Amino acid sequence: MKRVLIISYYWPPSGGAGVQRWLKFVKYLRSFGWEPVVYTPENPEFPETDLSLAKDIPPGLEVIKQPIWEPYDTYKKLLGQKKEDKINAAFLSEKKKNSMLENFSVWVRGNFFIPDARKFWIRPSVKFLLNYLETNPVKAVISTGPPHSMHLIAMALAKKIKLPWLADFRDPWTNIDFYKDLRLSARADARHKKLEKQVLSRADAVTVISRSMAEDCRILHERRYEVITNGYDPDDTAQSHPPEIDKKFSIAHIGTLVSTRNPETLWIALQEMLASDPAFARDLEIKLVGKVDYKVMESIAHYGLKSFVNKIDYLPHDEVVKCQQQSAVLLLIINNTPNAKMILTGKFFEYLAARRPILCLGPPNGDAAAILAETQAGLLAGFGDVSVMKDHIRSLYNDFVCGSVSTKSKCIEQYSRKELTGKLATLLDGLVS
Repeated sequence: MKRVLIISYYWPPSGGAGVQRWLKFVKYLRSFGWEPVVYTPENPEFPETDLSLAKDIPPGLEVIKQPIWEPYDTYKKLLGQKKEDKINAAFLSEKKKNSMLENFSVWVRGNFFIPDARKFWIRPSVKFLLNYLETNPVKAVISTGPPHSMHLIAMALAKKIKLPWLADFRDPWTNIDFYKDLRLSARADARHKKLEKQVLSRADAVTVISRSMAEDCRILHERRYEVITNGYDPDDTAQSHPPEIDKKFSIAHIGTLVSTRNPETLWIALQEMLASDPAFARDLEIKLVGKVDYKVMESIAHYGLKSFVNKIDYLPHDEVVKCQQQSAVLLLIINNTPNAKMILTGKFFEYLAARRPILCLGPPNGDAAAILAETQAGLLAGFGDVSVMKDHIRSLYNDFVCGSVSTKSKCIEQYSRKELTGKLATLLDGLVS
């Protein structure tokens, strides 16, 4: 077995999307001749806790933990939050906040914590890992971000001891959808871009999650980028008795619903259909599983849809899989932002594995649209295209009434976590050969 050090901020019992990708890679790496060693904070600030993910940690896995200091206690006091309150990603807020305080805290975050609030873990981590690697050598090091501070730890290690280094980007850095909301000064913006280019140019390999993201990175720095998408784990969906489909015509969104993902096109389409079809009004259920931004809830109320909403708080991952399999339709929303083409959320691939029809709102020329067409797993409407959205919902609802709402998706096996880990292992083999 060749040992590889993986530097990841998110690790169980952390829940949410950030932990899934590398938890699943770690689960399958041994099958391809690599022994993972995970380095992660001892006391991180993560948005959710999910104890069900522990089952995917391989037996005997070495997990190294070191304390981290983060400025979140001060941030919470500033906003009047309790110490135990969770910090949401992507500026999601479930309650309306004091805009002046919020704007000030965002400005501080963007201009003083570069690349992010975990920057204070970089120097002590480099010192600790240099000592650790003297007696516990590895063949390669991997960093996964965001948070992009993880890349800076790996970059320092790779420079000092000449380790092959793979930098994995689960999301973009300066082209992430909320970058413009950080209220950066020209100096801070330049600092972010300088660090980003250093990572892209110095890493021995860079992996990204979509073709469009690779194209975007080439604009920042010309080199080869390896596309390894997110995926699904067949172990998660294998059930001897799949759950029964909901009695209601449930349109289910699983995961965080931030303001840039507010599907106003869908709300308008549903409002118009409800006004003209009493049967549809009796059958409809809008199932929202996970955190929802208050602006989305305001939009739902504005279009008269509040009574149709079934709001479910965060569910452990094993229960999420069951919820996906029993919903009539799975709602996939791409952020309506300039980087929409490159967005491929992790839940998209779990939707594919659930074998339920997918209703997508997003750019017709995006990566999600291409995979949706390739797998024939669902229907897509563009942003603002209410007419097409209504046609899609009507078609799915007619199938539901006839008892045949289903999908005959194909070619999804290429997105299994084990298959994707094989691609990762081949890339690592090339780095150390």
